[in-house]
Amino acid sequence: MRVLIAPDKFAGTLTAGEAARAIAEGWRRHAPDDEVDLAPVADGGPGFVDVLHDALGGDLAAVTVRGPYGDPVPATVLVVGDTAYVESAQACGHALCDPARAEEAATTGVGDLVRAAVASGARRVVVGLGGSGASDGGAGLLAALGATADRPLDAGPRGLAGITRVDLGPARVAVAGVELLAARDVAGPLTGLFGTVKTFGVERGVAEERIPAVDGLLEEWAVAAGRRVSLDEGAGAAGGLGFALLLLGATSEPGVDLVLAAVGLAARSRAADLVLTGEGRFDYGSRAGKVPYGVAQVAAEAVRPCVVLAGEVLVGTREMRTLGVEAAYALVDEVGVEQALAAAYDALALTATRAARAWSR
Repeated sequence: MRVLIAPDKFAGTLTAGEAARAIAEGWRRHAPDDEVDLAPVADGGPGFVDVLHDALGGDLAAVTVRGPYGDPVPATVLVVGDTAYVESAQACGHALCDPARAEEAATTGVGDLVRAAVASGARRVVVGLGGSGASDGGAGLLAALGATADRPLDAGPRGLAGITRVDLGPARVAVAGVELLAARDVAGPLTGLFGTVKTFGVERGVAEERIPAVDGLLEEWAVAAGRRVSLDEGAGAAGGLGFALLLLGATSEPGVDLVLAAVGLAARSRAADLVLTGEGRFDYGSRAGKVPYGVAQVAAEAVRPCVVLAGEVLVGTREMRTLGVEAAYALVDEVGVEQALAAAYDALALTATRAARAWSR
């Protein structure tokens, strides 16, 4: 039997590559003769550059950019031909942000990454959006590229209070002649009921009672900078980095689609009998640009069953089927929450062995 293993990262515990190896190890314990094909993937969030480097090759350039509070942090630019790939989480990801300072976190370092990518000579820059701990509507990115305003753009959403005037001209000059692509992990708008703060603010550290106020700050920012695109698909990705890139003329597409094409998942699915995918938390929100849904759609086109292994599974069988998934297995059901977090590799391998008992021939 041929098994394609295409997981995303398990946030906070395993990279996509580690997850793929754990699943393969666990599967082989029950079915040592099965042929496994490892294809770790990403959705635009953490691991985006690493997965693309493994799939496409190219050159990695080390750079130093500003973190969410202005401190220097290391990052990388992947250059493949005339295209450069950068990952926003390297500059403002959850691991770099202090939830107690959520309203001060800025995306300035992502602008530094875009500037470094342009300086490399790239004519196309792809920005992976996902895993952001900042919710500044991309104001920091624009400031790093030269934009100015009557309020500080590099001080997080709190700094945007009272903003009325923005000059995007210098930022647009900085990327003139370069095609920008926002590889997003979610498709929501910048503000409103389904906006970035209402949806993800609490997990970034914004206090529940502050959600309406911070959403209001982003609304002020949108009115001053370009209200027209703030409701576009993907404007709310990565705390509003999608909005900033749209203001610069970027196109937006699901990051998972870009990655799945890069790793050749369609052809590899057709060569397999079963497709396995996974992520830390599998819920109905996974439909919004996340890896399991993207992989399941590719598997369905190849007429192959798709099975999910996840830290938690929060969808029922009927919902699962609407996502194109035949079955899902949760680490927490296998070993409990504490063990799933403390020994994620072993827990995932054990869960994969359980799946193999049901699905291997």
